[in-house]
Amino acid sequence: MRAINILRVLFGTGAVGALILTAPAAHAQTARAAYTVIVPCSETALVSAVNAANAAGGGALILAPFCTYSLTSAHSSVGAGGPAGLPNITTPVTMTGLATQITRAPGAAAFRIIEVDGPSHLPADNGQLALTAVAISNGDAGFGVGGGIANLGGSVVLIGGGVSNSRASFGGGIYTDTALTMTTSSVTGNTATVDGGGIYQNAGSVALVGTNASGNTPDNCAATPPLTAPC
Repeated sequence: MRAINILRVLFGTGAVGALILTAPAAHAQTARAAYTVIVPCSETALVSAVNAANAAGGGALILAPFCTYSLTSAHSSVGAGGPAGLPNITTPVTMTGLATQITRAPGAAAFRIIEVDGPSHLPADNGQLALTAVAISNGDAGFGVGGGIANLGGSVVLIGGGVSNSRASFGGGIYTDTALTMTTSSVTGNTATVDGGGIYQNAGSVALVGTNASGNTPDNCAATPPLTAPC
């Protein structure tokens, strides 16, 4: 309780602070999961927390403020999506930070940062990821998709965060084939070897609210016809 009170002070008393604090609890309740944890600033702690949230059917992870979670290796079950730095998200999971970063460590083997798996990926999966005040960076999916985040049949919400300096064939920053919503966030400095340097919308919906998509190569956003590029 004391740690949560400290976080409440850190996050402030304004509307954004309230949103950051209340979103994880609401998401966890929707998932019917009682798993809520404050995650220390270490790769091992974050990987363990994601595994525990998936096992519990969903959960709320309160990440360490001003922490950089540096991922030195992949921790996902490698499937069609390729390796990911964190275990694949297969349940409703929220991660709430404060100037928090999740990045692939310099010199680490190539892997994307996060994969979110929903029913169209595997029928049993119900991946729903909500990131608040968390920045994703330096993912590398190689010939795969979604260097920062690959949304394969689930849903992804980013609030006050961003994806940067990541690489893939499609969707250097983010690849999505279902639902993606970004609010007051950014997608910058990402690279795709084929298309969608920032965001690649293969299917589904993309909503960008007060979000900056710029400085990506070869383009900021792309979409599979007949969809319209989201930015």
